[in-house]
Amino acid sequence: MTRYLIFDVGGTRIKYALITENRQIIEKDSTCTPDNSQEFWKTIDVVIKNYKDAISGIAFSVPGCVDTQNGIIYLGGALDYLKNIHIKDMFFEKYGLPVAVVNDAKAAALAEVWQGSLRGIKDGAAIVLGTGVGGGLILDGKLRNGSHFQAGELSFLALNLERQGFERTSGYLGSAVGMVSAVNRAVGNSDEKDGRQAFDAITEKNLAALAIFKTYCRTIAQIILNVHTTLDLECFAIGGGISSQPVLVDEINHQYDLLLDEDKVTEHVLTRPKIVATTFKNDANLLGALYQLLHP
Repeated sequence: MTRYLIFDVGGTRIKYALITENRQIIEKDSTCTPDNSQEFWKTIDVVIKNYKDAISGIAFSVPGCVDTQNGIIYLGGALDYLKNIHIKDMFFEKYGLPVAVVNDAKAAALAEVWQGSLRGIKDGAAIVLGTGVGGGLILDGKLRNGSHFQAGELSFLALNLERQGFERTSGYLGSAVGMVSAVNRAVGNSDEKDGRQAFDAITEKNLAALAIFKTYCRTIAQIILNVHTTLDLECFAIGGGISSQPVLVDEINHQYDLLLDEDKVTEHVLTRPKIVATTFKNDANLLGALYQLLHP
């Protein structure tokens, strides 16, 4: 059975998995994302060398502006050192294996269209909640990359014009990492990055944690409403690490309905889209990168 090594590069963790062409995950692990280029590529090389004799190709899901056809990372989102990287050529020359690269949110959308929550959907979107807010847009049944490979960069939507700079954007206000940190600080957890502790506090209905969480979900609901107003989509699939928490999508749906209750004109005019969790949740980016490799 043919196997591929797939990387999902995030702002805090690099996930990698050995996956078959039939989407079966054989092995999966992760490591911390280094804060500099030298350590980053060293980490990637170590993983590849461990699997090199067992794989038939390599694929990357990464943040930022990515030319999937030519395999170039122009901008790496929160990872400043991923800039103007010809990753396809670089790793083909080094290992002689086919290589693919795709933006992380677009990878999630590809996975969900392939065999997930967006399968059979003509117009939809995957929204990936992580360090920022990524979007993968499916329009007329096809992934929309955009003229500059930046379609779906939802982190740059201006949500609060009373703030200045990046703090007014959805990438700041809708950051899952930021929300988790805020919850942990509010309840006194020592590790601000511990998502499990944060969601334990939320599900246990800690008042401080719930207030932060509800505000966060209202922000995501507002992003969905803004995108839906522009593109008239059938379905939004919510992904990212926190999407494995059932309370997340439930609360986003609740906050979306509250937004409509507050604005009867919008409720009357706009057809409500479905808001669901991604089928593949935290594995969506991995499987979407595999899809890009198999369907260049």
